Amino acid sequence: MTNNESLLHVEDLVLHFRTARGAVQAVDGVNFDLGYKEAVVILGESGCGKTSLAKAILRLLPRNVAKYTGKIYLNGVELMQMSDERFRQQVRWVRMSLVPQAAMNALNPVIRVGDQVAEPIMVHTGVKKDKAIEQARKMFQHVGVPEAFLSRYAFELSGGMRQRAAIAMALVTAPSLIVLDEPTSALDVLTQANIFNVLKRLKQELEISFILITHDIATSSELADRVAVMYAGQIVEESDAFSFFGEPMHPYSKKLLDSVPKLHADKEPDFIVGQPPSLLAIPPGCRFAPRCPARFDKCDQDPPLLKKNGHRVKCWLYE
Repeated sequence: MTNNESLLHVEDLVLHFRTARGAVQAVDGVNFDLGYKEAVVILGESGCGKTSLAKAILRLLPRNVAKYTGKIYLNGVELMQMSDERFRQQVRWVRMSLVPQAAMNALNPVIRVGDQVAEPIMVHTGVKKDKAIEQARKMFQHVGVPEAFLSRYAFELSGGMRQRAAIAMALVTAPSLIVLDEPTSALDVLTQANIFNVLKRLKQELEISFILITHDIATSSELADRVAVMYAGQIVEESDAFSFFGEPMHPYSKKLLDSVPKLHADKEPDFIVGQPPSLLAIPPGCRFAPRCPARFDKCDQDPPLLKKNGHRVKCWLYE
């Protein structure tokens, strides 16, 4: 997929953080593409760099950034060359927006929910409050929140309704891309299913693209068109969702899928031995090698990203 064919093109993206113990290599040479009206799911264990990848794409960076390099194209326009102010005015919350983890923390407890949903459209398009509130009302209808909730505060809403309000706030400026960072964490199973049904419907009705960051393999399969698996700051496998869930190639991907309970299978869920490496001290060679059941001598060298059967996989097994 070339820059012109993709909505989002990420190339050699690096984001390292400076700490007292050294540089945290949270995102370390990530490459992937996202097409128009497409959903890519980024899977991986906690601490592998998924949320840092979202922050790098949206340029929501803390003060302790040690290294931030690479190329990000949105609709063929390179974003990394933009100044922070231009990016804030023209890109973030205009052309791509974020649904963060923990909607209760994302919503201001002393401002009515309707005003918060309307705020991005007032700030970025300059429309008056009454028109912005009307747009917020339409977004509430899209995500299944009763109109009466516009005048309520965040603490008066259930967890599921708060998450829907956060999705409405991300949608209100009509961006072409929404990044969802663990949008169903801390929600019960039924509420998670309802939220994913809303996302699938929005993808069809509004023709938008999603980046879904999660470690929940089972629910993510409902929305995914493509899957990218992240491990220790790198994407180790990427393919279309059908191929990935049918036959993953990277040993880490296989272990991830084997850890999910299956309703009609006699095989018990498996687990991955050991712990992910510290992002402060990345081991040489393949980063998954210390935990990999298929390890052999060549794994002591850093593997290239290889193309095999429609997959892009970072593993010496497919050289």
